[in-house]
Amino acid sequence: MSSLNFTVHKTEASTQARLGTLKTTHGIIETPVFMPVGTRAAVKTLTNQQLLDIGAQIILGNTYHLMLRPNMDIMRKAGGLHKFMNWDHPILTDSGGFQVFSLASLNQVTNEGVYFQSHIDGTQLFLGPNESMDIQKVLGADIVMAFDQCSPYPCERAQMELALQRTHDWAKTCRNFELQAHQSLFGIVQGGVYPDLRVRSAQVLSDMNFDGYAIGGLAVGEPSETMNEMIEQTIPHLSALKPRYLMGVGTPRNIIEAVMRGIDMFDCVMPTRNARNGTAFTWGGKITIKAGRYAEDFSPLDPELDCYASKFSKAYIRHLLNVDEITGLTLVSMQNLAFYLDFMAQLRQAIKNDKLNDYYQKICAVYPI
Repeated sequence: MSSLNFTVHKTEASTQARLGTLKTTHGIIETPVFMPVGTRAAVKTLTNQQLLDIGAQIILGNTYHLMLRPNMDIMRKAGGLHKFMNWDHPILTDSGGFQVFSLASLNQVTNEGVYFQSHIDGTQLFLGPNESMDIQKVLGADIVMAFDQCSPYPCERAQMELALQRTHDWAKTCRNFELQAHQSLFGIVQGGVYPDLRVRSAQVLSDMNFDGYAIGGLAVGEPSETMNEMIEQTIPHLSALKPRYLMGVGTPRNIIEAVMRGIDMFDCVMPTRNARNGTAFTWGGKITIKAGRYAEDFSPLDPELDCYASKFSKAYIRHLLNVDEITGLTLVSMQNLAFYLDFMAQLRQAIKNDKLNDYYQKICAVYPI
């Protein structure tokens, strides 16, 4: 019996946007929610306290990377991911499927799972639904993802149908796996950009009665309009009583448009990856902070955001990045995630006040794509 408890408190008047709470053993999550990505048991350059200070409710861990390093023997001895990283709040772990298909070399996909070489040292490894569940059981995350086959974009229909059948077969195996009592399992809807395959996948997974549902295989190169169409095709076939998670998305506009179509949960590496490239998300728009025009700009990075990092000048942060001071990466990462979390907090308030369309116009003006 899952310990997950999801409650929809309101559906916004003019859209399908939902205001909800997701109760887990390690805490309550307000939705819609953005989840910072902590690939290797840490969100890059930030401490747990810094994440809490900017309002993070839940973070992600990565099954593929953690199975390689530190490895499951160490993780088992540590008592799971919460204890290992001293984070006593909700965690979601992905299945490892996306990384196996995108990072590992010499993949050989079978109906049982995937044989692959480690991207670190070339070690021959195997990951299938039972292995993914076993790893995630050891990690002990509150929310666990079913193992799925991620197909590239574009993808021929025949190839997509084969991957979809494997995803459904593997989902059934994952559903029958006994996790820890506090863990909940989400199924992952696939089907590429084929509307009928998306519908089929949503229906098949719904019949398995997962604790929640993710939509995977989007934001992989297809136009935003196509992604939104796939969401619209999928949502009617997923239970309104369970959380819906759009994986790996995205820009502020992508997120708010997905919320307006009924999505509750998001994750993306965009805030921290852009930080490492010297780009800051602010309420004034994206700033390429390394640019020469900021060398003598002593105005705060983001005067509209109440965040420790936002108070530093653009000139100072530019200097830190240009001399390779790690503090620069910390400040821009903090700024970007603080912006995303503030953006979501304001989005929740807009739903509550039936002002989402006004808020959408504001976001599109600042982040048009």
